[in-house]
Amino acid sequence: MAEKSGAEILVQCLIDLGVDTVFGYPGGAVLPIYDTIFGHTAINHVLVRHEQAAAHAAEGYARSTGKPGVVLVTSGPGATNAITGITDALLDSIPIVVITGQVATHLIGTDAFQEADTVGLTRHCTKHNYLVKDPGNLARVVHEAFHIATSGRPGPVVIDIPKDVQVATAAYEKPVLNAHPSYRPQIEPDASVIEQTVDLIMKAERPILYTGGGIINSGPGASLSLRALAELTGAPVTSTLMGLGAFPASSRQWLGMLGMHGTYEANWAMNKADLILCLGARFDDRVTGRLDAFAPHSKKVHVDIDRSSINKTVQVDVPVVGDVGRAIEAIMAGLKARGFQQPDLAEWWARIEGWRARKSLDYVEGGDEIMPQRAIAELFRATRDRDVIITTEVGQHQMWAAQHFHFDSPNKWLTSGGLGTMGYGFPAAIGAQLGNPDALVIDIAGDASIQMNIQELGTAIQYRLPVKIFILNNEYMGMVRQWQELTYESRYSHSYSDSLPDFVKLAEAYGATGIRIETPDQLVPGIRAMIDTPGPVIVDCRVAKLSNCFPMIPSGAAHIDMLLDPSQVSGTMDDEAKALV
Repeated sequence: MAEKSGAEILVQCLIDLGVDTVFGYPGGAVLPIYDTIFGHTAINHVLVRHEQAAAHAAEGYARSTGKPGVVLVTSGPGATNAITGITDALLDSIPIVVITGQVATHLIGTDAFQEADTVGLTRHCTKHNYLVKDPGNLARVVHEAFHIATSGRPGPVVIDIPKDVQVATAAYEKPVLNAHPSYRPQIEPDASVIEQTVDLIMKAERPILYTGGGIINSGPGASLSLRALAELTGAPVTSTLMGLGAFPASSRQWLGMLGMHGTYEANWAMNKADLILCLGARFDDRVTGRLDAFAPHSKKVHVDIDRSSINKTVQVDVPVVGDVGRAIEAIMAGLKARGFQQPDLAEWWARIEGWRARKSLDYVEGGDEIMPQRAIAELFRATRDRDVIITTEVGQHQMWAAQHFHFDSPNKWLTSGGLGTMGYGFPAAIGAQLGNPDALVIDIAGDASIQMNIQELGTAIQYRLPVKIFILNNEYMGMVRQWQELTYESRYSHSYSDSLPDFVKLAEAYGATGIRIETPDQLVPGIRAMIDTPGPVIVDCRVAKLSNCFPMIPSGAAHIDMLLDPSQVSGTMDDEAKALV
């Protein structure tokens, strides 16, 4: 067996594992690795402008391609800058492997230059992490890390490699086993709980399929299985923010997103269902609202590959541990074996149509102003026949995009759910564009959150990535302002952006194209110009400044206590403001 340096072993492992793209930023503690990458054409290294962006770009790449994202950063600030993206990946179950440089082993613990306890810092925001002190262990660790990141409930894994380990040599042999002996996630669900689930479905008169990001993480087969289960049972389908696209929004059975900014019909159907079949979701607080009032009369089945997610917040009747795609297939097989015939759900659907008739996503047009909902609706209309991937930042624009942009397939909607990370969308779009070079990739952004990682325009220009940024510019941190208006008597403490840049000039300064949309008649042609313009484009779309995102469930309220319009908000808004939301 040939001797290789630790850096050469690392790069060879990445090649063996099929890695073709790495997002990174060089520094002293990873220069041996960068010197090795310099001689390899099999790996495309993408130079970001900030390590947080590297992690988000890796997330976007992973979520849009189904392959793990890879990050390479230096020690100290390189590692700490990546932690926000690592935590984001943990909460949203995104498979990324983050390789960090570390000071030489004999300097660890001495407060050496650019030293940080990366293992300690990332212990609680990773699935697993490693400090490799022997180059002979490196190949096993790298293969093991990829297995952990991509199997079971996906998530981030960190490999911390001291600089001297990158230089030292060891015999290299491709590992035969790439699984940690103590990590064996359950893939196949137990037959007994599948049988219990089938029993409940057979008896249900008001079933609902409550789906989440686990469907998408399971792979395209799970999404197809979900559609088949919905067709077989005739049940309505709703989804979390992370699960949008797993079930086609064009289907009559689709109720829209549920939860804090979900539809009236989705939240009421969850409340009145006699059976909730939870598939790859986790009963997040944004879905349940006040726990003691959440779906009090329903039987609940929870299918999740993560055993610790079951009964964490909501007690369920049937816990199904396993891959959600396999579980759905097993449930359908059980139903067919029992001679299941789709029941008459006419009364249940009549109630749902009554809730739908409230038209909870409707909004009042703003006259001479562009309503943000209209901007999203027109963006959807202009791109619905294209291979489009949508990313978002975090805030009102994110919720409007979830409500008014409609997805019929998975891996086309990339957003930060669990951590709610401003600055996620643009680097995620860069990662998605690199993984899907022929797709139209659009980051729907707010004027505040886009500035969190706007320096990545340099990355988009350098790699000639035609990413489009569609900014809903209301000159506020919109969601912060909305909560201040509704909860803090309109005391807008530091939520107004006093000194926004000229986004058109900023785009041009980087070498991109800038477009400004200021009036309703400019909206459709402006969107068309964005799509037709080669290369990166920033659209500064000026929207109504005081528009609020409805429906919404106030903090601490039950999941059916939704505010549908400003008239339901008592004493917190003046008449002028109410006219604009």
